[in-house]
Amino acid sequence: MNRVEKSGMEIQQEPIIIRVTEEYHIPKTRHSVKFLAETLGFKQIIVFYIMTSVSELAYNLFFHTDKGGTITLVPLIREDNVGIEVIAQDEGPGIDDIDLAMTDGFTTNRGLGGGLPGVKRLMDEFEIQSEPGLGSRITARKWKIWQ
Repeated sequence: MNRVEKSGMEIQQEPIIIRVTEEYHIPKTRHSVKFLAETLGFKQIIVFYIMTSVSELAYNLFFHTDKGGTITLVPLIREDNVGIEVIAQDEGPGIDDIDLAMTDGFTTNRGLGGGLPGVKRLMDEFEIQSEPGLGSRITARKWKIWQ
């Protein structure tokens, strides 16, 4: 296991991979990212932004795919900054129209339609790749120095 010491505490640098196939995995992802964000020293409000984003991505994996997917949490440690990278990946139906999916109010599951656009607003960096019939990969990052 790869570790780095920051401000007198050791921080695990290995990715945390959580398989999301059941509804109870959604709060599990939320708790895991909360612990990681607090360990990295994020302010409490930013911890909630990250938790909300991860919860939304895990929700999508469970409710929009047949087999679920994975949430990968990666601590990002640099000399001048720390951050968290969140990768949500599935082999589900994919997203037919990414621009439409990123439009506030658009929903395919009778929700509010704020999920993916909300994640993009709450995080510092956001990337989405999707292939209809093959699945999706969403990567979002939050950096501590930008708080």
